[in-house]
Amino acid sequence: MRTIAVIARKGGSGKTTLAVHLALAAHLRGRPALIADTDAQRSSSQVLKGRTEGGPAWVETSGPKLFALQLSALREGVNTLIIDTPAAIEEEISHAIVAADLCLLVIRPTFLDLAAAIQTAEIVRRLRKPALIVVNQAPVARNGVEPPAVKRALQALLLMRLPVIPIILRSRAGYQSALERGRSVEEMEPSTEAAREIAELWTFVETFVFGRDAAQAVR
Repeated sequence: MRTIAVIARKGGSGKTTLAVHLALAAHLRGRPALIADTDAQRSSSQVLKGRTEGGPAWVETSGPKLFALQLSALREGVNTLIIDTPAAIEEEISHAIVAADLCLLVIRPTFLDLAAAIQTAEIVRRLRKPALIVVNQAPVARNGVEPPAVKRALQALLLMRLPVIPIILRSRAGYQSALERGRSVEEMEPSTEAAREIAELWTFVETFVFGRDAAQAVR
């Protein structure tokens, strides 16, 4: 089993949207998945409560209970555990980082998101945990050219000394409309750019945490 913590200290970054889409991506590819919803708002749980297609599983919990949850999930055959963390609560975030095989720092291309992420990046490095940055809700590129805000953000992210995933998630209405129905964009709109973004992002993350051979084995 592999554990992925989805982290954003700034509210509104799309952290829950990403966490749910990753869990659904794992589920759709045959990996038994579980979301550990440690955010007091319980947004991930609310999304999956409305799901009628079955899977992935979800549980409302807290940071101190993550280790026991991991043991229980492992016994129950869970393959992929996604932790949806709360924003700005350092203790809860630290518990998730300790539990994770990979931390995903979700950052919009804004000054405030970048500033909020610096402290999290320091915690990740201090705990010596693998981490990747996901750029989310970015403006759509025009004719292959990134908007200035995205270019500036990518340059600033170099200062965090953490790898940035090359798949950028754009600001698209399809993400939210899919979650309103308890589904992912891959299920709702499989031929869209949003679905392609999630598929490519999951492939990148899956290969990182499971290894290339293990990732290909579930195809």
